[in-house]
Amino acid sequence: MTFQKIGIVGVGRMGSNMARRLREQGFSIVAVYDAHTALAQEMARELSATACQSLSEVTHRSDVIITVVTDDAAMRFIFHNPDDHLFMNAAGKLFINCATISPEVHIALHAQALKVGANTLECPMASSISQARTGTLYLMCAGDESVYQEAQPILKALSASSIYTGPPGTAAQLKALVNMVMNINTAGLAEGLGLAHALGLDLNLVRQVFSQTGANSRVLETDGEDMQNREHDTYFSAAHAAKDSGIALALGQAYGLNLPLAAATKQQYERMMALGLGDLDKSGVSELTFRDRLPERTQAPA
Repeated sequence: MTFQKIGIVGVGRMGSNMARRLREQGFSIVAVYDAHTALAQEMARELSATACQSLSEVTHRSDVIITVVTDDAAMRFIFHNPDDHLFMNAAGKLFINCATISPEVHIALHAQALKVGANTLECPMASSISQARTGTLYLMCAGDESVYQEAQPILKALSASSIYTGPPGTAAQLKALVNMVMNINTAGLAEGLGLAHALGLDLNLVRQVFSQTGANSRVLETDGEDMQNREHDTYFSAAHAAKDSGIALALGQAYGLNLPLAAATKQQYERMMALGLGDLDKSGVSELTFRDRLPERTQAPA
């Protein structure tokens, strides 16, 4: 399989930085597409690529198509829109799908790809925008293992590490679990720091104690100071946290499990969205837990 020509569908914060990284690593980015045409045109100029007017044009121009879209609906649209979709004349192509979406969508796409003579590799990312830019993503990859091995040049350019998880759907399941636990940890940390603040404790001291005890977590490292200082620049939005918590809850319900912490966490992020705070980073959940931060506000904090 050749990887000479790469197309990118979805050139938002993650997709654009992945494209920049691949170009720097010597890959030819020949086609970009985004629902926001101006965004695609700007990225195309930067990469000396074509801003495609249709999804089928991306497939036509590319050997490998990397998709980075927002949710199940967007994924279904780019592959199943009746008038224009990526599976048109897709024989011999490889689709590397990086969105965090429901496992059943990935499974269905893999089956459809085989019918048209193409391959898919499911590669959700457990990393941030900055890691996409530096090629230090962590990728969970599912599909045919032979395809995973063939795609190693691209995966290594994008990631510090990747892991093969098994057949289609397994990487999406793992990503849902990762984000479920991360989101629960984030909401829990926000409550702990909010209560510490109400008690009049020094939050620098609290975070230091947390870091040396059972309250420690990766989230404490990435979000604790931001919660304290109300710095919620978006790396992973509250809206995405709500969406991903919903994926995990649906999996739990399908297997008859009660996940009360995941459900409560989803409610917190949905509350942020209702208050107009959904575009804040997930650390912004602390706006709901600190006593002097009014959740009735409908705009992000200055």
